[in-house]
Amino acid sequence: MAPLAGEPFEAEGVLNPASGRTPDGRLHLLPRLVAKGNVSRVGLAEVVFEDGVPRGVERRGVVLEPDAGWERGKNGAGVEDPRVTWIASLGQYVMSYVAHGPLGPKPALAVSKNLTDWHRLGPIQFTYRHDLDTDLNLFPNKDVVHFPEPVPGPDGTPCYAMLHRPMWDLDWLRPGEGVHLPAGVDDERPGIWISYVPVAEAERDITALTRPRDHKLVALSAYEWEALKIGAGPAPIRVDEGWLLIHHGVSGSIEDPFQQNQRVRYRVGAMILDAADPSRVIARSAESLMAPETEEERSGTVPNVVFPTAIEEIDGVRYVFYGMADAHIGVARLDHNEVRGQQV
Repeated sequence: MAPLAGEPFEAEGVLNPASGRTPDGRLHLLPRLVAKGNVSRVGLAEVVFEDGVPRGVERRGVVLEPDAGWERGKNGAGVEDPRVTWIASLGQYVMSYVAHGPLGPKPALAVSKNLTDWHRLGPIQFTYRHDLDTDLNLFPNKDVVHFPEPVPGPDGTPCYAMLHRPMWDLDWLRPGEGVHLPAGVDDERPGIWISYVPVAEAERDITALTRPRDHKLVALSAYEWEALKIGAGPAPIRVDEGWLLIHHGVSGSIEDPFQQNQRVRYRVGAMILDAADPSRVIARSAESLMAPETEEERSGTVPNVVFPTAIEEIDGVRYVFYGMADAHIGVARLDHNEVRGQQV
């Protein structure tokens, strides 16, 4: 998917899509559409196939605009980078997205039964955890994605769980404030965290999804290709070994995380989370699985970016949809190979 000439909502790019199927079974992307001034909306685009392979899209309009007050700041507005998970036990799609509000990027949720009509649940309000000695609501946060089915919580209680990525350096919002790390964390690089909501609470009141608790660090950068930071990609997929999580890793340098003039390189990796304890990583890729190579991936609003945000199985084959240099949308096939006696 490329920006459509003459379409003002796409003047600065189409990128980082979510995905899902409408009630008629048709596969759709929910791309981030960026208008002039870096104002983002969430669109809807039906995937077009050639010989069973995703090759293009047909636009179906806009499904979410920055209409709420907490989605609009004086220096910009937007509903950005949606991730959508179908949670069968709730009978709804859950969309997490970044609200570009007065205090920078904050995560928010919306739900839908048909992929076209969305109901906002509101901003995520992280429940205070005393042993962390910090309030997660103070910090910018991105890359929120939900597991598609209940998982064991810290005490074994069935929970809906979400991955997310808080950013501890508040200098970007309040010069001189510096880095504030939670108790027990000594690495300031943004990493992947997990938080939980008991199933019973969410099924009684779905807005409980906006009040996650029991926050725990899952993973930090471990290899050179992801030395700067890591974040979750599409919703985790249940596999024999546990939960397969496709994630992005970033190397390079960032002068301002809220600006687009960055000298970075985004690549794609994978990790396996323990099915019995999804806060535990049991395997991860030491080398990246995909890196910027094509012209669209190397040149754009933010050059050298491949940013995975959606994954779908089509006729037994898994495809990953991803942002290309913050300007276009691409698709890659995810193969399962046998290498040196190990499945990767």
